[in-house]
Amino acid sequence: MVARSLLIRHLRAHQVPLRLPYHATTRCFATKPQPPPRPPVVQKSWLTRKVESSPAAMNVFLKLTNALGYGSPKQLAGRRAFVLYEQVCAVRPDEDRAFWQDECHLPPTFQSWFTVTNLHIWLLTVRLRALPAPHGKFYTQALVDHFFLDIEDRIRAVLQPQSVPSTPYTFNSPFYINPNAPITQNESQTQPQKRRSRAPDRLVTRQMKIFKEQWAGMGLALDLGLVKGDMELAGAVWRNLLGARGAHGIAFPTPTPSPTSDTSSPPTPSPPTFRRAVNLVGGEVINVSKVDFEKEETRDDGSGVHDFAPEEADLYVRYPELMLDVVRYVRREIGRLEGVSDRDVMSGRVERVKFGAVRGP
Repeated sequence: MVARSLLIRHLRAHQVPLRLPYHATTRCFATKPQPPPRPPVVQKSWLTRKVESSPAAMNVFLKLTNALGYGSPKQLAGRRAFVLYEQVCAVRPDEDRAFWQDECHLPPTFQSWFTVTNLHIWLLTVRLRALPAPHGKFYTQALVDHFFLDIEDRIRAVLQPQSVPSTPYTFNSPFYINPNAPITQNESQTQPQKRRSRAPDRLVTRQMKIFKEQWAGMGLALDLGLVKGDMELAGAVWRNLLGARGAHGIAFPTPTPSPTSDTSSPPTPSPPTFRRAVNLVGGEVINVSKVDFEKEETRDDGSGVHDFAPEEADLYVRYPELMLDVVRYVRREIGRLEGVSDRDVMSGRVERVKFGAVRGP
């Protein structure tokens, strides 16, 4: 007993617990956590092992890749310009959809998507052209190439629809409606499946020529406006982005004759609603003098942009404000891109290059 009491005093003096706490006892018997499984080791091919082990083979491999253009400034520009196109330019119609469709009254057609995207292609090329040579030429050409590859892919999705939609070059845009899109399973229960005909390749080629002319004409008009001043730039915005509505005058509603007036003479009809400028089908019209412009201007060209009807004539009042908004947006974004370094632009820093809203701060 004496020895036991002395042992207890010794343990208490040195603050040694007589019993282990419950969580300590359970921790001793708990299962140890298993380490995460290691990823499977990928066996290198014999060619990789040969190139890595032999300096001579590595030298030959690098010469071969350089001869094929891998890693060259032109190849890097093409790869990085795709990121700029997909994440900076092509997304702008969807990101600012409310302004272009609700404020500017652009219809949900592919033509409208092309026009808005083309504006941002031009904005970015203004900055890319200022890159040091030869990078400016490489990046500008690569950006335009990706733009037209995407256009051709989207045109074929409209004119040559497939029963199973193919993977798009970039992404599907909700900005415009594809009338020939395959019917989903839910839609097939409410409407019958229609047989869709495939347009010939010559029609796709003709549409590509039309969009190429629109791209070149719009870029030239905006370049001129950028140099000459805001009035010229506003005119380019009105002609290219707002459909040149009201170019042939504004049609007002016909006044209703009062009951006391003479009703024997018929009321004066309202002037016809003119559409936008006549498209000469990609320059394929040889004899332009034979084109009946008055007839063509009143014909629906499928773009969806036309003058406002007489009952909507009050919408023209907001046109100066809309042109001012777009001109301010162009000036603001060009000034902002000028402050982005060449390194950030060439490395594809999307967060630095990305455009803001038209009616932004």
